[in-house]
Amino acid sequence: MLIYEKFIPLNFTIRTLGLKGNDMAYDLVVKNGMIVDGSGGARYRSDVGVKDGKITKIGRINGETTEQTIDAEGHIVSPGFVDGHTHMDAQLFWDQLGSCSCYHGVTTAVMGNCGFTLAPCRESEADFVFRNLERAEDISRSAMLEGINWDWETYPEYMDAVDKMPKGINYAGYIGHSALRTYVMGERAFEEDANADDMEKMKAAVQEAIHAGAMGFSTSRSPSHLTSDDRAVASRIGTDEEIRDIVMAMGETGAGIFQLAMDRGDIQKMMGTYRSLGELSKKSGRPITFGSLSRKEYPGQWKALYEIIEDENRDGARIWTQVHSREINSILSFETATPFDNWDVWKDFRKLPLDEQLGRLKSDAALKQKLIDVADRPYDGPEIVGAEARPPEWDVFYHIDKIRLPHPSLAQIAKERGITPAAAMVEIAIEEDLKAFFRQPLANENQDDALELMKHPRSTVTFSDSGAHVSQIMDSSLQTHLLSHWVREREAITLEEGVRMITYDTATNWGFHDRGLLREGMTADITIFDADKVEPRMPEVVSDLPSGSRRLKQYADGMLATVVAGEIVLKDNQHTGALPGQLLRGPLARA
Repeated sequence: MLIYEKFIPLNFTIRTLGLKGNDMAYDLVVKNGMIVDGSGGARYRSDVGVKDGKITKIGRINGETTEQTIDAEGHIVSPGFVDGHTHMDAQLFWDQLGSCSCYHGVTTAVMGNCGFTLAPCRESEADFVFRNLERAEDISRSAMLEGINWDWETYPEYMDAVDKMPKGINYAGYIGHSALRTYVMGERAFEEDANADDMEKMKAAVQEAIHAGAMGFSTSRSPSHLTSDDRAVASRIGTDEEIRDIVMAMGETGAGIFQLAMDRGDIQKMMGTYRSLGELSKKSGRPITFGSLSRKEYPGQWKALYEIIEDENRDGARIWTQVHSREINSILSFETATPFDNWDVWKDFRKLPLDEQLGRLKSDAALKQKLIDVADRPYDGPEIVGAEARPPEWDVFYHIDKIRLPHPSLAQIAKERGITPAAAMVEIAIEEDLKAFFRQPLANENQDDALELMKHPRSTVTFSDSGAHVSQIMDSSLQTHLLSHWVREREAITLEEGVRMITYDTATNWGFHDRGLLREGMTADITIFDADKVEPRMPEVVSDLPSGSRRLKQYADGMLATVVAGEIVLKDNQHTGALPGQLLRGPLARA
């Protein structure tokens, strides 16, 4: 019998034994791995056999034919990671692979969060959705104009367009309130309450979307979400009654999740908000989910709010939160943005090409000192929102000198060097040829709180925002940070607990019941990694978006392979060419 091998990098072999396709016992066998199956149960050593996109055997596999084999010796074999909070709605049209989520073990991403979607929308009115997206989510208008082939109007038509696109990973999506409002109301969506006719049209569109497979309905009440012309995004103009009526209409279908970006405020205001959400969940019969972070301006507030979540769930609501595995950080550099880009002197300086900026900083001592002097002044400009670079608090403004924590603050570095923090920032930037990264925590500043939030039974660890804030934050590595920092370095969470948080828990809450566990008969979405080495790499700035727009990009170490529906999509961070990803539709479209 003729045996031949095609070259694949280390640990990957494709063997053909004179048999092909259906004649093979398996399409893929993962050998010699340590199984962490997503349930939270103890790990064990086993093989995994895959056929026709499904796991067909977990156990010792010897002598049976297979198209492909992965030798997972020394590696963890887990379910593919599920990310319930992304904004990949636009990016998937120009990025078939799904970066950077795919580099961190994610095999399924839920998009359309916070009311921001590309549908429903007529192509002639695309400016409305661009206006909602480009500042609030830092998605380049020029990239969207060049990268999207607009061939939909309704949300079901958008899903059909996504369904047809070649995809490396799986996607599911909400219908978003901001797009819905502008589709029905046009320019009025940014200024007016909806009238009765508007409401009927919006409710009908949401029901249509749910029947076609949307995961639910999303909105934003967040004060961080502004348009490029400094107005509230369209969903924030809608009244609480408008949102309630749309969710109730969704409830009439018997399906759909309500997701929202939460308002902020003092404890009394937020307690009222949480109780009203509990009532809405009970009356509509629909689950509700939203982001939940610890914030230094409201210390300890989250604990009282989680007591309300517990009470409401015991009383018949279903509410779970979305939490993060670290601080939410603005990532800053001279290659992207600094806090001072719109300040005097800096404004003109930052218009220069980057190499010229570096040259001037090295050769023009007077200019350099002017920049430092301006940066040392108190800020008196307009309000900064969201993940935008803000005036630094130097005690909590950090130099990312390596990926692992802790990072030194600029106040600490300045004291050691005997200069001002602004001067220290400029000096470090020069030393690293303007490629130095700095970070400003925006939320979850207290990491003890962050750990408690992750371990709370009403929370789900998923909040990457992948596809959004592409030059501002780098949270696609949420999962690999969890595994490296909290599991391996801090030993605050077991490996089994950590894997469950980002597989079974997320898959179950979003209703992906054929994913999130390694079980015979389930879909073969599999992530294979080295528990001793898994870790995000340092980010880099690339200009690989349509129109040459820039973004932050981040790979991970220790990732051996990512398998989607039984096909190897990534091996050692390299794309194999396989694009087996699917659009995962909600339960009414699956029935």
